[in-house]
Amino acid sequence: MKKLTAVLLATFFAANGLIAQGVQFGVKAGADLTKIDGRSFKEQFAFGYQAGVFTTIRLSESFALQPEVMFGEVVLDTSSNFRDLYAFNNIREIKLQYLKIPILLNYKVNPFVSLQAGPQVGILMNQNLSLIQNGKDAFSKGDFSLLGGLQLHISKLVIYGRYGIGLNNLNDIDNKEKWKSQNIQVGAGIRF
Repeated sequence: MKKLTAVLLATFFAANGLIAQGVQFGVKAGADLTKIDGRSFKEQFAFGYQAGVFTTIRLSESFALQPEVMFGEVVLDTSSNFRDLYAFNNIREIKLQYLKIPILLNYKVNPFVSLQAGPQVGILMNQNLSLIQNGKDAFSKGDFSLLGGLQLHISKLVIYGRYGIGLNNLNDIDNKEKWKSQNIQVGAGIRF
């Protein structure tokens, strides 16, 4: 926690010098709809939330880099296959909390619309303690995804929509099946 506080303070003090060089900071929040592909999970998107900070670094008139740090939480429903395959009793839903770090390349189509694409790293911060049975953690500690979407700019307000597809297997129990994430992110933010 002390390291995170130090990083945030350093970022805050460095912000004053960077704003004059085409760098903007902001906060954002929104919905995070997540689905895990695999027969152990219901074939539907589960509603969650995300909130965090972002910065936009202008590279040219048309391109910008947009790194973000977002905290997100989602509750996923399991299917009967999950309980049968992995012998976990009475687990109907799983709550996952991730620290997500997307690094997006923005292409400005016009002053109001930007297309976005880039990688996202998700770090599992917390999972249901009930999943830890027989000394096994169910989910991999990291999720690597590719994101694509668009962002609307209305004065200092940004509205975004993205689709992400997970590239790595999240199943950390065994190799009986692969779990891959799909994710839809929608929300709004304010630039400073």
